Amino acid sequence: MKTKPHLSFWQIWNMSFGFLGIQFGFALQNANVSRIFQTLGGQVEDLSLFWLAAPVTGLLIQPIIGHYSDKTWGRLGRRRPYFLVGAILATIALFIMPNSPTLWIGVGMLWIMDASINISMEPFRAFVGDMLPSEQRTQGFAMQSFFIGTGAVIASVLPWVMTKWLGFANTAPEGIIPPSVKYSFYIGGAVFLLAVIWTVFRTKEYSPTELAEFDGKELTKSDRIDNTNEVENHKKANKKCLKSGLVLLILGIVLTAVLYFTEVEKEVYILSLGLFGFGIFELIAWFLQKSKVHNGFTEIVNDLNNMPKTMVQLSFVQFFSWFALFAMWIYTTPGVTEHVYHTTDTTSAIYNEGANWVGICFGVYNGFAAVFAFLLILLARLTNRKTTHMIALLVGGLSFISIYFISNPVVLLIPFIGVGLVWASVLAMPYAILTGALPSNKMGIYMGIFNFFIVIPQIVAASILGFFVKTLFHDHAIYALLIGGISFLIAAVTVLFVKDDN
Repeated sequence: MKTKPHLSFWQIWNMSFGFLGIQFGFALQNANVSRIFQTLGGQVEDLSLFWLAAPVTGLLIQPIIGHYSDKTWGRLGRRRPYFLVGAILATIALFIMPNSPTLWIGVGMLWIMDASINISMEPFRAFVGDMLPSEQRTQGFAMQSFFIGTGAVIASVLPWVMTKWLGFANTAPEGIIPPSVKYSFYIGGAVFLLAVIWTVFRTKEYSPTELAEFDGKELTKSDRIDNTNEVENHKKANKKCLKSGLVLLILGIVLTAVLYFTEVEKEVYILSLGLFGFGIFELIAWFLQKSKVHNGFTEIVNDLNNMPKTMVQLSFVQFFSWFALFAMWIYTTPGVTEHVYHTTDTTSAIYNEGANWVGICFGVYNGFAAVFAFLLILLARLTNRKTTHMIALLVGGLSFISIYFISNPVVLLIPFIGVGLVWASVLAMPYAILTGALPSNKMGIYMGIFNFFIVIPQIVAASILGFFVKTLFHDHAIYALLIGGISFLIAAVTVLFVKDDN
C-alpha cells in the first residue's frame, strides 16, 4: 500500500490560503449582520430568528456538496471546482448585502451569502484529509485556523479602520447602512475571490486512482462514476431509516403539541418542526430504498445513520461548542452596546461606536486564533489532541462568563483573547481527530454530515435564545453570552468521552 507523501510547509500554505478569503467574508457576516438587521428595523428578540437562514443553508448545502465532491473529477480536480464556484457567488452576495433596502431582503441575502460560503468552505475540510498523511493533518487544520484567524481579524476591524483611518462615515440616516460597512463588504468580496483563486491554481490534487492506491485498493468502475450500490445491506439500512424516522416524527409531533398548548414564542417551534422534518426525510429514504431506489439522497441518509463511533462522540462536543459560538455572533453586538455602552439606539453615535468596538473584539479573538493555531500543534504534541481541545474549551467558557463582569471596553479585549484560543481549537482539533476515523472515499460526505453538528446547535440557539432573552432576561442580551459560556464548559466535559484513533 502506498503512503501519502509529506507535503512541504509552502504546499500546505498554498492549499490552505483560500480560507483567508472564506473567513474574510464569514467574519464580515458575523460581526456586521446583526448591526445591518437592527439598522433595517429588526428587533433584538428577533435576531436569532433572522440568523436562522445561515445554519439552515449549511444544513442543506454542505452534505450535498460533500457527496458530489467525493464523486467529482474534472479539469480542476475533485474539490477545487467547488472552491471557485462558491467564491464567485459569495463575492456577488457580499457586494449586494450592505445595499439591502429592506429587512427581509437583508435576511434573504444572508441566506444566499451563507449558501455561497458553504459551497466553498465544505470541500476545504475534506481537502486536508485528501492531501495529507495522518501525521500532518493537525498541521493542515492548524494552517487553516491560521488563515481563518488572519482573514477574520482584518475583516472584523475593517469598518473601524474605514472610519478612523480612511474617513468613511460610520453613521447614516435611519434604515441606511453606513458607508464604513458598505465599503468593508466590497473589499471583502474581492479578497474572498482572489484568495480562493490562489489555492485553485497553486495546488494539485491527487486523482481518484492515486487516492485508491493510498488506501491499498483497486479503483473500480463504480468508484469512478456513480457508486449507487455502496450500502452493503439495504435491509439493515432501511430498518435504521424506518426506526429513526418514526422516533423523530413522533418527537416532533409531541413537542409541537406541547409548545402549542403552552403558547410559547413562534421561534421555539423551529426546534420541534426540525425534528418533524428530519423524521420525514428518514421515512422518505426508507420508502425509496424499499422501492429499490438508491440515489444521492438515500446515500446521504444512510451515511448519517452509520456514522463512525468517533464521529458520534465528537457530535456532542461540536453541539455545545457551536451553540456557544452562535450565541456570541448573534448577541455580542446588542449585549455589549447595552451592557457596556448603555444604549440600544441604533442611530446614535455611541451605539455605532460600540458596534465598531465589537468588531475590534472579534478582530482580537481572530488575531490570537491565528497565533494560537501553531501553539495548538505544540500543545497537542506535548499532551494529545483531546487534552488540548478540552483546555481550550474550558478557557473559552470562562472567557464568555467573564464578559458579564466587565464595564470597561478596553478590558473587554482580555476575554476575547481566551475566545481566540477556543476558536482556533474548534477549527482544528475536532477535524484532526475526525479525519483519522473516516474512509477516504467518503471524506467529503462525512465532512458535510459533520456540519450537521455545527448547524443543529445554531438552529437550537435560534429557536430558544431569543425566547430566553425576551422572556427570562427582559431583552438583556448579555445573558445569552453567559449561557454560551456554560455551553463551552459542558463541551469540555464531553471531550473526555471521545476516542481518538487513526
